[in-house]
Amino acid sequence: MELLKLATEWAKAEVFSTRFFIFFAIGFLIASIGFWQLGKTDLARAYFIPTLIAGILLLIIGSGLNYTNIQRVKQFEKDFNADAAAFYQSEIERTESTLKEYTVVFKVIPIMIILAALLILFVNTPTWRAISITTIAMLTVILIVDGTAYSRIESYNTELRMIDLKE
Repeated sequence: MELLKLATEWAKAEVFSTRFFIFFAIGFLIASIGFWQLGKTDLARAYFIPTLIAGILLLIIGSGLNYTNIQRVKQFEKDFNADAAAFYQSEIERTESTLKEYTVVFKVIPIMIILAALLILFVNTPTWRAISITTIAMLTVILIVDGTAYSRIESYNTELRMIDLKE
């Protein structure tokens, strides 16, 4: 039962965390409406579409992850009751593969942020500046939320390995 409790607590924490994508998405969408309605300069008006796209992307990411994790919480008890040893092994494998995927994410996103920053320096049109700054903001949100998720899954993996299934 300790295994099921640990897995369920981790999944519920993931559900809570993924809601931050939705929270930031709403912020980007509100900002987009603000730039659309109140933008007086070319640069302010140029933010409308990039912030709208960033908001929609974060909303899709957050909604998808939220739905997936809610379904995972529901499925854990069924899988655990069907075969605890297989459930344990599948969780170990899933957490290890996810940790490897995060390693790639934490290398690619900073490179994308650097490229967007360079674009700000070398392209002086309002549209490209707005795209670059919005991209940096969105990728920073992703890094922050994924950073906490990585820490949580790393801890979950460590705790999984310490569980004695014979109890």
